[in-house]
Amino acid sequence: MNPQLLKITPDLAVSVATRSAAASALLAEIATTWSPASFANSLGAEDMVLTDLILKARLPINIFSLDTGRLPAETYALMAAVEKHYQQPLTIFFPHAEDVEFYVRHHGINAFYESVSLRKACCAMRKVAPLKRALVGKRAWITGMRAEQAATRGNLAIHEYDESNRLEKFNPLAEWSEKEIWAYLLQHEVPYNALHKNFYPSIGCAPCTRAVSPGEDIRSGRWWWEAPQFKECGLHSKA
Repeated sequence: MNPQLLKITPDLAVSVATRSAAASALLAEIATTWSPASFANSLGAEDMVLTDLILKARLPINIFSLDTGRLPAETYALMAAVEKHYQQPLTIFFPHAEDVEFYVRHHGINAFYESVSLRKACCAMRKVAPLKRALVGKRAWITGMRAEQAATRGNLAIHEYDESNRLEKFNPLAEWSEKEIWAYLLQHEVPYNALHKNFYPSIGCAPCTRAVSPGEDIRSGRWWWEAPQFKECGLHSKA
């Protein structure tokens, strides 16, 4: 969706207000009941909604992002814009340099294009391992995932137990539509990634993300060389 083309109708505005109130209430409950809790901010459109809700309410929820080392320039620009807009520095977790060096030395700089297993190995080192470090000592973590984003997320629950990381997991925007996400961002003047204006609905690492055509699936621009059922990085593994 191109945010510049979105028309915020009265019905959409009411829907967003209702969704926002419910998400805010859930976030406040998480901050009280499941402390210490962390929000994994990928800096996508959905995660910018949650960033705004958490920081405006001054909730005691830790916010962190993962820098894989291969993010688009526009994502780094957004990091700087977020720090300026909210007057708060970002907490960033990086992959271990020796892990990256080992992968590149043995498989090649762009080996993730060669097979699903090599792509997932790259995601594991650049995303999953740093996430696990970020979640140490936490009782719960929060994501910006939505059920309609991908075939792999159709049964997404608002609250679930994360077996992989052994803590509670919350998806406050699970039932939100794409239009509701963008209506919130525009209404509240929340900064967002400039790539969204160029038909990038889902943004990850630069080599693994491309623009999509109108009408294409939201996640079709992520790992486009793979079948839909494989399009997850391991951050949200059920195992």
